[in-house]
Amino acid sequence: MSDGRLAGRVALVTGASRGIGRAVAGRFAAEGATVICVARNRGGLEELDDEVATRNAPGRVVLTPLDLTDFESIEKVAFAVHQRFDHLDILVGNAGDLGGGLSPLGHYPPKLFRQAFDVNVTANYGLIRAFDPLLRRSDAGRAIFVTDSRARVPLPYWGAYAASKAALEAMVTCWAAEVGRITPIRANLLDPGIVATRLRALAFPGEDTQPLRQPDAVTDLFVTMAEPAFDKNGEIVFV
Repeated sequence: MSDGRLAGRVALVTGASRGIGRAVAGRFAAEGATVICVARNRGGLEELDDEVATRNAPGRVVLTPLDLTDFESIEKVAFAVHQRFDHLDILVGNAGDLGGGLSPLGHYPPKLFRQAFDVNVTANYGLIRAFDPLLRRSDAGRAIFVTDSRARVPLPYWGAYAASKAALEAMVTCWAAEVGRITPIRANLLDPGIVATRLRALAFPGEDTQPLRQPDAVTDLFVTMAEPAFDKNGEIVFV
């Protein structure tokens, strides 16, 4: 088996217990990376570990059960990564939250509105703050944040999610502009389009998912954007 396109790289993927995050984490391990897999669902992470072991992947996964809205814990994970690996090569901010479902903006419960921003914006700010120093220690730090067309083409009832993804895009492109010329870091956003995920199922309950792309179908671009040769910065890349 080939060592893979990400052989020897250290990656961190959030939302890794299911959907796109799980598919990306498994693919990164198949490409030779050591993947720190972050998610709240311990059972889903353990299933991912079993899958990677069954496939005899050249890389491996490190399971890290964590609620990203426990913001202090993000700093603790960064410290542990520093202690164990001394650097981080790839950061994938994939975890997302719909804000409880679709609703007229004026009817959104404040708790669910805050929840969408906590997961989609503030947690990713916490990742940037905690892992920027470790990405700088890589020869080619690559950061990828998952976004959505709702950030740029908002629709009725998507208010909390659309606003939070727009904020994410602004935040990541600002950071990219700050680090692009003075560090090896390249930070970008990836819009995977329509994919059969749990978040989409919450938005469209009862939808037939058979015609939709499955999470495994979008992993190629994640690998490309994670490679040292990928030199775009501050852009939105579409699958």
